[in-house]
Amino acid sequence: MTGWNANDIPDQSGRTAVVTGANSGLGFVTARELARRGARVVLACRSEARGTEAGDRLAIEVPDADVEFVRLDLGDLESVREFAAAYGRGRDRLDLLINNAGVMALPPGRTTDGFETQFGVNHLGHFALTGLLLPTLLDTPGARVVTVSSTMHAMANIDINDLNSERKYGRWTAYARSKTANLLFTHELARRLATLGSDVVAAAAHPGYASTNLQTTGPRMEGRKASERFMEIGNRFFAQSAEAGALPTLYAATAPEIRPDSFTGPSILGWRGSPARSWRAKWTLNDVAGQRLWEESERLTGVTYDALKV
Repeated sequence: MTGWNANDIPDQSGRTAVVTGANSGLGFVTARELARRGARVVLACRSEARGTEAGDRLAIEVPDADVEFVRLDLGDLESVREFAAAYGRGRDRLDLLINNAGVMALPPGRTTDGFETQFGVNHLGHFALTGLLLPTLLDTPGARVVTVSSTMHAMANIDINDLNSERKYGRWTAYARSKTANLLFTHELARRLATLGSDVVAAAAHPGYASTNLQTTGPRMEGRKASERFMEIGNRFFAQSAEAGALPTLYAATAPEIRPDSFTGPSILGWRGSPARSWRAKWTLNDVAGQRLWEESERLTGVTYDALKV
């Protein structure tokens, strides 16, 4: 995979992809490059205005792109259910589900359903979305689910007894736990798919240090001007571009050699560079933890993966 870039993406004609958070940053680049290679892309975004704007911008950059905006708020399980229902009307295949959207280091908050915001959006929203779309994924030969995590998962394991950070909240700890949850979800999903004998591939990726609005949103929400400025400087002088940061996701979504439960990131210290196999904390490969998180996620969301029960 040395030097792999967007030009190496195989032809995606006839394939359909859903990309969450496709209105900006990594999600927009991921959607654009899949569309450039011929995929039909559904832009799953919370804001109708920003999602529609992204679709218009994508159509300018890729004139023959086949894209559609469908509203999705991962912080609202009713919105997740509405999205899945809308997707199921008139569509009989889903080749790529890119669980890309996320929030980082936010002040204390709750989703519409009462979950800690980062855990609720980054993990539970995508867990529910994947479960609701699973029947279509299983019916699509060679389908993949790619969930975007972070190297910062290594800061903290999940606390199965305090998934919503009710005892004590730290913005970075909560973020790290949500990214660990992404990897545990991928691990357990891959295990269950293998048990079923399905050829659906569940994989994970991370962008390294990529310049997006993810870094500045939290400080801006709290009015922490110094922190916001610090993040802006880091993005400008040290981060790689969103185009480069999206490559591990695109590689995980399209490269023929990707294996189930793989974790792809930038090749140079996990920071920048072309896609490569990435290090992950050993706790993200723990079968017991994966099963317990899965069971709690089903209980909290009310979304059960009946198709994977054997």
